[in-house]
Order: sequence, then structure tokens, then C-alpha cells
Amino acid sequence: MENRRNFIKTSALAAAAVLTNIPKTKAEEKQQQIKPATVKPIVISTWKFGIGANEEAWKILANNGKALDAVETGVKVIEGNMNERSVGLGGRPDRDGHVTLDACIMDEFANIGSVACLEHIKHPISVARAVMEKTPHVMLVGDGALQFAISQGFTKEKGVVEETQKDWKEWLKTSNYKPQANIENHDTIGMIAMDSNGNFSGACTTSGLAYKMHGRVGDSPIIGAGLYVDNEVGAATATGHGEEVIRIAGCHSVVELMRQGRTPQQACEEAVARIVRITKNRGKNLKDIQVGFIAINQNGQYGAYCVQSGFNFAVYNEVGNNLINSDFYMK
Repeated sequence: MENRRNFIKTSALAAAAVLTNIPKTKAEEKQQQIKPATVKPIVISTWKFGIGANEEAWKILANNGKALDAVETGVKVIEGNMNERSVGLGGRPDRDGHVTLDACIMDEFANIGSVACLEHIKHPISVARAVMEKTPHVMLVGDGALQFAISQGFTKEKGVVEETQKDWKEWLKTSNYKPQANIENHDTIGMIAMDSNGNFSGACTTSGLAYKMHGRVGDSPIIGAGLYVDNEVGAATATGHGEEVIRIAGCHSVVELMRQGRTPQQACEEAVARIVRITKNRGKNLKDIQVGFIAINQNGQYGAYCVQSGFNFAVYNEVGNNLINSDFYMK
């Protein structure tokens, strides 16, 4: 009997040793390098301008504020910068000369609000929050969104800044519509955060593709595409060519993959792999698109991945506010 016990014990130890020596996947190795935050909170946002957005969000998070307030405040920094050409009223217009704005917001209770094709309002993210908190609806668009915003005390402002007006008139000479990957005429400020209580929220806002068809809406204001939050799992947001994100309900897919046990890094990589596969099946050239995802989970782990090089993201946790270049599919 003793020999049998020793045999079982030895066999178990041997099996454990074998399992320990199984080579780690590339994603697992990367996730080990991206260690979970030992102390909440954490905020993560897209692109270089996320550094400034994170700074404002962190002021709220560091004082035990709510993630919802943090993400709204953070992205408003970029919306309010009239020198930004892909977010807010400083963004480039559509092909008819209108600057139309899209935004959405989501909290830990799955409360959601969204606006699309909104004109003349400086902070569409705040209008989206008002839709969430003060209406029975989840999305308002176009003139209806503007009417609602004005009824809530938002100020109607000039639609197009002088510089972008000049750019648009120059574009009209050729009317050549071909969005370029990583050229900031189609990018988004997406922000997700976990506060000191372990609750998640997210916000996403953009002026959309430059010189798009009037009325075009991308992924940014669509819950489940450009943003998704599940307080039991984590949160994700996206940037890049919105049509490609919508095809796979991108951010919902990332969060569901985390629910199934993927790390944030693995979930972002798998979502990008789906986009790559679908793009190839449609006979399209991968070089013509860029999509990037960022995600965080309940452990404070984060991940990011994109189709091709050029995407970066900002992370603010207890070690500071850092800009990181995302890994990518096309090597």
C-alpha cells in the first residue's frame, strides 16, 4: 500500500513538472510581462492623446471617485481640444461639409447612452450620459439628438472650424475618398476604467471618418461594437475603421472572450484575428484597414492588439501614466 501511495505521489509530481514545462503561447508570455495592478484603480485609453485624457480621469479615480465620472471627464479633454482633427468640433467634416459627432458611455450597471450624427455640441459624451440618465432610450441621432442636447442646457456652437473648412474645400477638388490606416482622420478616444471599488465604466467619442458620407455612423456610438462593459468581467473599447469593428460586434466579443477565460491580451488578439479572417474572406486588402482594441479585466490586467503597426495606447495605474505601442498582426 505504501509503495502504491509513493507511486501515485511520484506520478503526480512528474505530471505537474511536465505541465509546468509546457511552452507558453506568445500571448501568455506577454501577459506575464503585463502584470496585474496590485492596487486599484486603473484607466486605459486609445492613442497618444490618451495621456492627457488619463491625467484628468486619474484625478477622479485617485480620490475614490467613480469610474463613470472619470471616463466622461477624461474624454472631454480631447473633445474640447479644437486642434484635434478626429474628435469633437475640431474634427474634419463629412463630404457635405458637416462635422457630425458620435459618442457612447456605459457604466457598471449596464446603463447606456449614445448619440450619433450630432452637430454643434462641444461635448457629445455628456449628451450621451444625459440620454442614459434622463431618457427612456439608449440612442438619439441627428436633429433629435441636437434638440435634446439644447433642452438639457447644452450650448449650440459653430459647426466647422476655419482650418478644417479649408481642408474640406481642398479635398473637394478631387473628392478622393480613401481613409488611410493610422492617419488620424478617423480615430477615436476610447477610455475604459476600473475604480477603487472594482467597478468599470467606459466612454467612446469621435468625429468619425473624414469626408465620410453624410449620415455615416461607425462603431464608436454603438454599444457592443466600439465599447462594452461587463462588471463581472471587464471592459473593452476600439479604434480605427469602424465598419470592420461592427462586423464582429468587436468589444462585446473581446469581453465575452475574457469571460471564457482569455486574458485581455489574448481576447484582443483573437478579436483582431477574426477581423483579419473576415477581411481576407471578403477579398479585401489588410493594408487598407486598421483596427485596435484595448481591454482590462477584474484583476487590473490589460491588453491591446491591432491589425498593423502604428497604434498606441495610454495606461495610468499605480506605476504612473505611460504610452505603450501595441503589438500587431501584420509583421
